[in-house]
Amino acid sequence: MITETHHTRPTAAAPFAPPDEGAIAVQGLNAHYGQTQVLFDIDLSIRAGEIMVIMGGSGSGKSTFLRHLIGLERPSGGTIKLLGQDLAQLGPVEMLDQCRRIGVAFQGGALFSSMSVAENIKLPLREHTRLDEKTMDIMARMKLEIVNLSGFGDLMPAELSGGMLKRAAVARAIATDPKLLFFDEPSAGLDPVVSAALDDLILRLRDAMDMTIVVVTHEIHSAFKIADRITILDSGRILEVGTPDEVRSSSNPRVQGLLNRQPDDTPLDPDQYLRRLAGEA
Repeated sequence: MITETHHTRPTAAAPFAPPDEGAIAVQGLNAHYGQTQVLFDIDLSIRAGEIMVIMGGSGSGKSTFLRHLIGLERPSGGTIKLLGQDLAQLGPVEMLDQCRRIGVAFQGGALFSSMSVAENIKLPLREHTRLDEKTMDIMARMKLEIVNLSGFGDLMPAELSGGMLKRAAVARAIATDPKLLFFDEPSAGLDPVVSAALDDLILRLRDAMDMTIVVVTHEIHSAFKIADRITILDSGRILEVGTPDEVRSSSNPRVQGLLNRQPDDTPLDPDQYLRRLAGEA
């Protein structure tokens, strides 16, 4: 059983989103790949200033859900509001402005291999601001300091270890001081010590920079360490939403199966297999 101690942290109200909607409001979200539906009537509200962890097994829909939240996919039904704005209603200029308030740390880092670490961090600043070069250099050094990579800006991504690469990706994700920060499997491929350090970094970012953070992960121990609340997806539907203690004590056998790493003996149906082929995590 999961035994981590979770300390409840107060959630501060934020001035940038309507208080009744929170930082992220999802209503009736449906998603399809071709004729195959992969998300079913998802309703979820994420409060400003909290860390929401999205969990689920392979094929549960968590990666598809994340792609919709950051605007990479268009829903086939329902609405997604970030900071009070409906993504489907935003034109190109409004969407560009929204991108300034969103940061994403992708699973593999996704740094440009032909650019130095510092140049990778400055890229969002070049795209979304009119800052001069000296100011961007200062900001890049500040972000590297935050993620404990001070002095590594001149290195190329290939010269970094796996954990350093993840932290460099975080530095780029926070380059524009976003209000929303998304992580896709931040601990994937890392050893336990490096993974724990990354968990601590996520907590510091939320507390120091007043961010709302969404983390997609399959790492149970990491989820219970950092989450204010946890959402568990199963076959494209929400099984459970609650604090770590509420999720830990859930009476849902599928939730307990996920938390206790019990194998799922349910036969895989063809639609579920197609969802996996479509790229579900």
